[in-house]
Amino acid sequence: MARSNYEYPGYEASGATYWTKTTLLYAVVSLGALWMTLPFWWTLTTALSQNPTASSVTFIPAELTLGNFVTLWERPDILLVRWFLNTVLFATAVTLFNLAFDSLAGYSLAKVDFWGRDTLFLGFISTMMIPGMVTLIPVYLLLVELNWINTYQGLIAPLAANPFGIFLLRQHFKSLPSALGDAAKIDGCNEFQTFYKVYLPLAKPALATLGIFTFMGAWNNFEWPLIIANSNEMYTLPVALFAVRNQYFAEWGLMMAAALLIVAPVIIAFLAAQNYFIQGMSLSGMKG
Repeated sequence: MARSNYEYPGYEASGATYWTKTTLLYAVVSLGALWMTLPFWWTLTTALSQNPTASSVTFIPAELTLGNFVTLWERPDILLVRWFLNTVLFATAVTLFNLAFDSLAGYSLAKVDFWGRDTLFLGFISTMMIPGMVTLIPVYLLLVELNWINTYQGLIAPLAANPFGIFLLRQHFKSLPSALGDAAKIDGCNEFQTFYKVYLPLAKPALATLGIFTFMGAWNNFEWPLIIANSNEMYTLPVALFAVRNQYFAEWGLMMAAALLIVAPVIIAFLAAQNYFIQGMSLSGMKG
C-alpha cells in the first residue's frame, strides 16, 4: 500500500515553509497594491475636500463636499460638457473603427489564403517597431493638405486602425478551427458572411480586450489631440486639463475633481467588460 504524504519525514516542515512563503508573497503583493492605490485615493479625497492645498495632504477629509465639481460645472471659461463630449466622441469613434478594421484585417490574415499574406502580416508587425514621433510630422502635413486640422476627422482618422489590434485578432482567429469556415461555405456563405456570422461571435473576448485597450488609450491620449486641436472648443479632457492648469494651479480641489472626471469613465468601462478582458488575455496572442 502506498504511504500517505503525511508519513514522509519533513512533510510538516515543508508545509510550514509553503505557508510562510505564501503569506509573505500575499503581504508583498498587498503592499504593492496599496501603494499603487494611494495616489488615486488622494485624488479622490482632495476632490471631495474644501479648499485643499499642496501642503495639507490628507487621506481622510474632515468634511466631504461636492463643491469642486459644482465649480467645474459653473465656471464659464471651463467648457466641461463640450470637452467631455469631445472626449467621448473621440474615444468611442477610435474604438469602433479599430474593432471594425482590425477584425477584418486580422481575419483576412488568419483565414483567407492569398498571395503574399505572410509578407503583408510581417509588414504590419514591423510598423510596431517604428516610433510614433517618426511618422508624426508626415501625418500632420498630410492633414494640413486635407484641411483637417482642428476637425473631428483629423482627430480620429489617423488612429482608426492599429497594428497591435491586427496582430491580436489575427492570433485569435488563427486559433479557431478552419473547419467552421469550411462548413459555413458549404452551406452557401460567402467570405464576409463566414467572418460575420461564424468567426466574429467567437472573437468576443479578443474584441473586448482590444476595445478596452483602445478606449483607454484614446481617452487618455494627450499628444495627438494637443497637436490637432488648436481651439478651446475642440479640446479633449486631458488637453483641457493641461490648458487650464496655469490658471487654476493653486486650486487643488478643482484640479483633482477634473482629473477624477477623466479617469472615472475608463474605470467604469474596464469594470463593465472585465470578464471578457480576462478571457481575451488568456485566449489571444498565445496561439499561432
